[in-house]
Amino acid sequence: MTVVEVGRGLDALFQPRSIAIVGASEDVTKIGGRPLQFLLKYGYRGAIYPINRKAGTVQSLPAYASVADLPEAPELAVVAVPPESVLDAIKDCASRGVRAAVILSAGFSEMGEEGSRLQAAIGRVAKTSGMRIVGPNCLGSIGVAEKSIATFSVALESAMPAAGHVGIVSQSGNLGSYTMRLAAERGIGISRLLTTGNECDVDIADGIASLASDPATSVILCCMETCRDAGKLLRAMSMAREAGKAIVVLKVGVSAAGSEAAASHTGALAGSDAVFDVVLRNGGAIRVPGIEQLLDVGHAISVVGAARVPKGNRAALVTASGGFGVLMADAASVQGLALPKLSARTQARILAVLPFASAANPVDMTAQVSSRPELLVEVLSAVAEDESCDAVILQSAYAFQLPRLRDIYLAALEQVRRDHPSRLILLCCKPPRDTMAQLNEMGFPTVETIDAACSTLAALVRLGTRGEPAATAAPAASDEVLPDEAFVNEANAKAVLAQAGLPVLKEITAASRDQALAAAREIGFPLVLKIVSPDILHKTEVGGVVVGVRSEVQLLDEYDRLLARVAQKAPRARIAGVLVAQMAQGGIELILGTKKDPVFGPVVMVGLGGIFAEVLRDVALQIAPVSEQQATQMLRSLKAFPLLDGARGRAKADVAAAARAVAALSQFAARHADVVAEIDINPLVVMDQGHGAFALDALLVPETKGKQ
Repeated sequence: MTVVEVGRGLDALFQPRSIAIVGASEDVTKIGGRPLQFLLKYGYRGAIYPINRKAGTVQSLPAYASVADLPEAPELAVVAVPPESVLDAIKDCASRGVRAAVILSAGFSEMGEEGSRLQAAIGRVAKTSGMRIVGPNCLGSIGVAEKSIATFSVALESAMPAAGHVGIVSQSGNLGSYTMRLAAERGIGISRLLTTGNECDVDIADGIASLASDPATSVILCCMETCRDAGKLLRAMSMAREAGKAIVVLKVGVSAAGSEAAASHTGALAGSDAVFDVVLRNGGAIRVPGIEQLLDVGHAISVVGAARVPKGNRAALVTASGGFGVLMADAASVQGLALPKLSARTQARILAVLPFASAANPVDMTAQVSSRPELLVEVLSAVAEDESCDAVILQSAYAFQLPRLRDIYLAALEQVRRDHPSRLILLCCKPPRDTMAQLNEMGFPTVETIDAACSTLAALVRLGTRGEPAATAAPAASDEVLPDEAFVNEANAKAVLAQAGLPVLKEITAASRDQALAAAREIGFPLVLKIVSPDILHKTEVGGVVVGVRSEVQLLDEYDRLLARVAQKAPRARIAGVLVAQMAQGGIELILGTKKDPVFGPVVMVGLGGIFAEVLRDVALQIAPVSEQQATQMLRSLKAFPLLDGARGRAKADVAAAARAVAALSQFAARHADVVAEIDINPLVVMDQGHGAFALDALLVPETKGKQ
């Protein structure tokens, strides 16, 4: 069996010296006719071999009855035959030495069990032969400069996109081709398009990795539905980062199914989409919510280049209208951009040429700039030289639409670019196509609306401030085997977690009133009583928790009442006893837990605990395991962190102890990923600085839970 590295072999898709069309048709409306039509129409320079059982000629080219009859082994085969004929066609290609194949045919895993079996058989051919296979059920690929076309997309019927440096990889064929079409309409040059379809072999990670190593591509736009191989995706993103290429991701298919099926609070909070957020952020990718933002950000990165990506979020806003300035300030604030006041020197320079301007930030040049547009260079130069800002947004409603103003604006911007080659100036405007090309050539990205301009700049800031990827903590080696009893109740769960380094308070399980009294005397008051039962996950719902027990008399009374309440509300529950536990006094409650993501494995989560956990959803996630340093960063990222850090005169909480607990739990989850699906610690109470953090309740959910 041939093992193929992520992304390897896909040059045969984009730069093949020869292409065979298996199932080639004279009818250009069919999927076997359209790729051949496009190759001829747009001037592919390599050899083209139509394969048709009837041989003869197809679209004026000599056709062959089979791949075996070809005068040479083509580097790329485009397969467009009925699904029942695909496997034989792929085997023929592999036997002939074809390097890559694109299966346009549908009717596989998307159609059910029989289609899935056929698709799996095709995937096995790829693995045993080393031939890379795209699809099935895909829209194929395009190498734009090379005119290598392995698609039947209607997006090519009117025109081929201009060659450029933006690559597109998409699991959805229509989404990918639509993105390419919109990009072309904006004047964005495209290097490659790859749509992966059902992914029997080549997947989204292969596409990212291939574009990462492609000299023609500088920015990667990715339309992602899911990830089939976490390791490949992480390696692909690492390759792009090492190559200095930005990845902009539109992740679709957000589902609540994972949360609905979760057995713990942690599972509900750590949904699959939140995990993708973490993975993409860790990989240095920029996530966007829609196609428009995908194009805005991708185009801006391609125009700006690495040298002008901002290293901070401080923005200067420049406009010719006070009203637009207010709108810009509002939009910038929503996107987390800071608007520092410009220096006194900068303001003086602006007012020297425009006495009636507002020179703080936003800068309102007023309508004077339309009558004296040559003053724009003075204002922009002053703002560009202000060290309090990392980037500039220049908004213009009409200037680039009017020939009188357009030429002066272009000349001013050209001079500013010469004088300040490293300063990012993003233009919020809608210029004519030719003017946009001029601006882009000078290094000025253009975004049409104010909201889009601010969100685009915020994305560029994320790119420029992403820092080095954090080193993932390796799970400690262990031959520890979890006993089945660990999953039975809270007491057993806390016992194994305590051995793993999770701090807990002293507690004893009592099976009788006398044992409860003896436990109380050993631990000391005040105490908490909790029902211990494998059948009761949420003890408070059945009255199974009593806090603030301060005497032996109260202990015995509350013990009896607790058992009576539980017997009434959960009469069939098996009772293992009553947990007599030391009561934590004071502190701040956090929720801490892990969930095993089906793709990325154990994920550790920490957030504000108590009744607010699922209401405020103030949580931080990371792929487990994490180091104590990473755990500290997670805590600091919480909106509630000021509560831990002594806000409003409060005592500082023991953040270091909380971080140790997060790291220890993540290590435990990583070590036992094969048997533990979820862990829920709610709450983890964090005491004052120097006094520790303690798990007050715990639930371990086995990996087999819910399986048939």
